[in-house]
Amino acid sequence: MTSRITLANSNLSVYPLCLGGNVFGWSANEAESFAVLDAYFAAGGNFIDTADVYSEWKPGNKGGESETIIGNWMKARNNRHEMVIATKVSKMSTRPGLSSANIKAALDDSLRRLQTDHIDLYYSHEDDEKVSLEETLGAYGEVIAAGKVHVIGASNYSGDRLREAAAISKANNLPLYAVVQNQYNVMDRQPFESDVAPVVKELGMTSLPYYGLARGFLTGKYRPGITVESARAAGAADYQNDRGWAVLAKLDEIAKELNSSLSAVALGWLRGHGSLPIASARTIEQAKEVFPIVDLNANQLAALDTASAL
Repeated sequence: MTSRITLANSNLSVYPLCLGGNVFGWSANEAESFAVLDAYFAAGGNFIDTADVYSEWKPGNKGGESETIIGNWMKARNNRHEMVIATKVSKMSTRPGLSSANIKAALDDSLRRLQTDHIDLYYSHEDDEKVSLEETLGAYGEVIAAGKVHVIGASNYSGDRLREAAAISKANNLPLYAVVQNQYNVMDRQPFESDVAPVVKELGMTSLPYYGLARGFLTGKYRPGITVESARAAGAADYQNDRGWAVLAKLDEIAKELNSSLSAVALGWLRGHGSLPIASARTIEQAKEVFPIVDLNANQLAALDTASAL
């Protein structure tokens, strides 16, 4: 069985791959989502990431669809007690920002959709400079005291704001952001490596990056001269250049060495750089490529570092 990892400043013990829930209710319907969730759970997975805003952007949706599907799945499988659930607040159009009132209202909405009485890991989905950090962290202190949230995290924060939040937490005996969720992968190394990674290390946080597969580019399905029909194809276009092809070539080589998929190797690169990756899968076929846990040796990590630095 794959060893679990304990998140910083918490007692949350999680599988070393977090399943992203952004596709649930967007490109995957409930039945398809249940199949992926079942496969992840069967592989030993226990850590699911979602947000209240998932997937408000799809025509006809209003937000909360992903949480609702995950809640229905946990109820159907009777396994809430075995799962570590992360969700987020501040980006949903009807529950925007990080005021105390909004955090509490959005949290209650998320609890209802997830059909649970607590959130294991609750994120500020993006920084809200219109609201003081004292107010936001104070609200988290209240919901933690009430048992509704166990651990808090910050997503899309700069290194400076993470330091500032930590200083305020310590000065006022308020909860600390334990984890950070920013964009980071072998194709998108900055600004994370220069701005956020040093702060993560300094504060003893856990990094849980999103877009670990660079919007699907690192799965290998995008190749020169090939057109891909995908909801994420436009985002992956930015990587289709000499640097991107060099990284894919190196991923091909390492995947062959390890008898694994390109996706698993790309996520292994993140683990090798001290992060616990998040990845989503829309189908069982995608899940089989993403879920295997592989460890890269120093030479393999260095080879990808060099290819992606071109």
